[in-house]
Amino acid sequence: MAFKRPEHCTKKQDLNDSELLQIARDTLEIERQTVAALQTQLNNDFAALVRRIADSTGRLIISGIGKSAIIAQKIVSTMNSTGTPALYMHAADAIHGDLGMLRPEDIVLCISKSGETEEIKVLLPLIRNFGNTLIGMSSNAQSALATQSDYFLYIPVEKEADPNNLAPTASTTAQMAMGDALATSLLALKGFTSKDFAQFHPGGSLGKQMYLRVKDLSQYNERPLVEARDDLRTTILEISSKRLGATAVQDGDDIVGIVTDGDVRRMLEKHEDVRQIIAADIMTRQPKSIQAQAYAVEALNTMRMHNIHQLIVFDGDDYIGFIHLHDLIREGIV
Repeated sequence: MAFKRPEHCTKKQDLNDSELLQIARDTLEIERQTVAALQTQLNNDFAALVRRIADSTGRLIISGIGKSAIIAQKIVSTMNSTGTPALYMHAADAIHGDLGMLRPEDIVLCISKSGETEEIKVLLPLIRNFGNTLIGMSSNAQSALATQSDYFLYIPVEKEADPNNLAPTASTTAQMAMGDALATSLLALKGFTSKDFAQFHPGGSLGKQMYLRVKDLSQYNERPLVEARDDLRTTILEISSKRLGATAVQDGDDIVGIVTDGDVRRMLEKHEDVRQIIAADIMTRQPKSIQAQAYAVEALNTMRMHNIHQLIVFDGDDYIGFIHLHDLIREGIV
């Protein structure tokens, strides 16, 4: 038998654009007020909870059901990326075997708007019997979750944002915000830095800024180099063949300048007879450079400061190549 969509789901309301926009604005305002109200719930008990989690040698196990379960997963992700080891445990799966993931030193955070969800009520005494510290997060301060928790995070919600006051909207927004408050407080208490964050996000742009070095990029580039007395043709061919838009200029054992494709164009605009021109005539002396061990983001900052696209790379006093703006773009650092 084919599924028949309920008739009420197919009825469209005759709303104009102004009415739709007002509904959207009302939604954001309700959620803003709900999140703002959380500030009054933060007291010494919250600080004690943060310290309890920070001092734990175990993990933070976060559980929920329905929409709260989705929020639990997001909080787990935030905790793990900010230095607090966390695991997600679905409340229904927990009472069917997943409680086996619990260790004695773990702390359990249960999230439920009503605090009276059947799976949560079954789960509570089991966690209590295991002896784990239990944290409750609910919009019902008289609920089973509230009364059985060692620590309780009250999420006051006057109404949901949807016109029927039914769909979890303001409540889940507030749950997520409280989870973020926990995570950022723990981050600060543990002295978690941007370098620590980068270790957990090596694929992100911030992570690359914190660990990727100039040598990691320059090693894949060609090493354009001409002598100061090389003629224009040799210089142009070196720039063209190495595909970096520039070449270093050497005089003896020293790098004394750089010639870019822009230098070549400007020279051609000024001179009709270029047969006697050599690299030294058009090079920029004391070119901008960077050490191979420097972070790639430092190269980007130098390029931006001087409005240039490439830097000569040195390892100590030794010329080893170039780093180009395109290298940084390719790695997502820009």
